[in-house]
Amino acid sequence: MRWFLKHSPTRHGVSAHRSPSMGVLLSMGLLAGLTVGTGGDESVRADDLQSVTATSFRSSEASMRDTRSTGRSSRSLRETPTVTAIRRASPSVVNLHGQKTIRTTAASMAGGAPDSFRQVNGMGTGVVIDPRGYVITNYHVVEDVNELNVTLHNGEATRADLIASDPQSDLALVKLRGQGPFPTIPRGHSDDLMIGETVIAIGNAFGYVHTSTEGIISALHRDVPVNETQQYRDLIQTSAGINPGNSGGPLLNIDGEMIGVNVAVRVGAQQIAFAIPIDQVLETVTEMINRHNNRRMVIGMDGAAVSRGGVQVTRLSEGGSAHQAGLQAGDRLVRINQQNIADPLNYELSVLELGPGDPMQVEFERDGEFFQTQLATAVSSQEFGDPAAALAWQVVGVSVRPAGESFVRRMNSRLRTNYRGGLIVTDVRAGSAASEQGITAGDVLLGIHVWQTAGLEDLAEILDQPNIRRGSKAKFYLVRKDQTLYGHLQLASQGNQLTRR
Repeated sequence: MRWFLKHSPTRHGVSAHRSPSMGVLLSMGLLAGLTVGTGGDESVRADDLQSVTATSFRSSEASMRDTRSTGRSSRSLRETPTVTAIRRASPSVVNLHGQKTIRTTAASMAGGAPDSFRQVNGMGTGVVIDPRGYVITNYHVVEDVNELNVTLHNGEATRADLIASDPQSDLALVKLRGQGPFPTIPRGHSDDLMIGETVIAIGNAFGYVHTSTEGIISALHRDVPVNETQQYRDLIQTSAGINPGNSGGPLLNIDGEMIGVNVAVRVGAQQIAFAIPIDQVLETVTEMINRHNNRRMVIGMDGAAVSRGGVQVTRLSEGGSAHQAGLQAGDRLVRINQQNIADPLNYELSVLELGPGDPMQVEFERDGEFFQTQLATAVSSQEFGDPAAALAWQVVGVSVRPAGESFVRRMNSRLRTNYRGGLIVTDVRAGSAASEQGITAGDVLLGIHVWQTAGLEDLAEILDQPNIRRGSKAKFYLVRKDQTLYGHLQLASQGNQLTRR
């Protein structure tokens, strides 16, 4: 048994499939040699027609008006739930296309060319899940794509950037370039699906944009092997037609709500296709954005969904940004930087909008009262490789690296000093205490208060001092070219900053 991804056709200049064991085998109907007949006995005699009274056509103007009126009323009768569902969801469906480079292995023969590379075209579908332009699609749609081009429902063309991905689950998140807000897909649930209920698939089938097909849910909880190392789990099986280019597109219920992401079809069969359930999709996408955010910055907080909406704080890191800002376990976050928080995915997307070091305005509920606080987003130690460096960015507002021994010797010789070392400033965060004091890249930080900053470990100990942690002003010393300068840093407060809303 072989399973094939619904991605890109090998014809019409589209890329081959991701895996040798994956592909698509489809039956294409050809419109050739068609004839139109009467559907009955063709030897009807002329005199037989004389006894027939023509009642289907009237030449009067009244009759024509009746016909037009009947046509208008029948349109409303033809507007079925399927028509309404497609109309509701279509504006949020986008078409993805781009090029990727693949390796072609030459045959082993005398004088044969070595392995070469060639460009192939690919296509797929995506769904806008947030008005800021965040789009869910399959990983195999965007894998190794050099430049991801997007066509919106209204025909506008733009590009998208890959934000996060999870190859194992075959899901990815991309962000549209350009000014939003963008239309978003209505989201349903996949925990109450019924075998036999009507479903609709929308996608970029064979390059025919926004192709819609209808079917039913054939089965639930299917495990589908892809190859020796990967398989999809707990999929929805559907009879809705899915073709190359449908990958990443939505599977809808009859209300026009997304209940899954179309991903694969059974090769050699008809009306056997599969979709990843929406609840699984949202959980996976939330986790992969969380991992991406943790690689960029540190907030020091975990949360969980709440039935009333928002995110409930479940854990705080001692001394982390969230703890320092006064948040407590049990608080329900309802807004970040004026953006309402509906669920954990919405929270992670709002954090994704922030850069490391950006202030984060938080509104939350505690015991029926609403509060506001502001916390600093520290650069993750995964980014800097050292927690002390992340703390320097958060509290002081500088990115630093230790000065080498030869640099320190030359500096001491030039200035006639005996410093043990120093920290070279490589970047300054806008709006930080360091920025306000005019510290710039290239400066060498020598000390804060009465302590030298010979290395990152010294800086970590200084920032952990009680009087420093209270956010009081601290005198600093630095070298700029051949001058020793000093100033007073109003370090970022690490105390409780709660205010009632």
